[in-house]
Amino acid sequence: MPIGGGKGGSDFDPKGKSDAEIMRFCQSFMSELAMHIGPDTDVPAGDIGVSGREIGYLFGQYKKMTGRFDAGTITGKGLTYGGSLTRTEATGYGLVYFTKEMLAATNQSLKNKTVVVSGSGNVAIYAIEKAEELGAKVVACSDSSGYIFDQEGINLKTLKQIKEVERRRIHTYLEKHPTAEIF
Repeated sequence: MPIGGGKGGSDFDPKGKSDAEIMRFCQSFMSELAMHIGPDTDVPAGDIGVSGREIGYLFGQYKKMTGRFDAGTITGKGLTYGGSLTRTEATGYGLVYFTKEMLAATNQSLKNKTVVVSGSGNVAIYAIEKAEELGAKVVACSDSSGYIFDQEGINLKTLKQIKEVERRRIHTYLEKHPTAEIF
C-alpha cells in the first residue's frame, strides 16, 4: 500500500477491566480515531493487549459512525467482518518460518531445539504452536507479570485456556503444571 507507515495507540490498560469497560473504551477511542483512518489513509491493526475482540469493538463503532463497511479500514477482524482466513496465526507462524529459513542457511532445523518465546499473547501462542509442529521444544514464555519455565515443555492447551479463554496472568499456568517455575 502506498500510504507509508505509522503507529498509534493509547495508554489504556485492560488488566482488571470488565468486558463492558473494554468495549466502552474501544468505542470511545474509535469515536476520536474514525476521522483519521480509512482504507486509503491509515489502517490500524492490533498489537499488545488488542485481540480480535477489541478489533471487533473498534470496527463496529467505525461502521456505526460512518455507515460504511470498509473491510480495508482496520486489520485483524474476524472472517465475518472481512478478515483474512489465517490472520490470527500469521505473525506467529511467520516468525517461526523466518527462523526455520535462517537455521536452514546453516544446515540446521528446529527439530530437537529448545526454544524460549517472549510473550504469551496471540503472536507467541502461534509461534509456540508452529515451533512445536516443526519439532522444537518450547520451555518458557512470559507476560508482563513474569515468565514461566517448564522443563517438560509448555503445554499449549493450558496456555491457550489461560490467555485466550480465561484472560489470566501467566503465573496461573502453575495451577495445572506445578513442576513449572515462575520468575
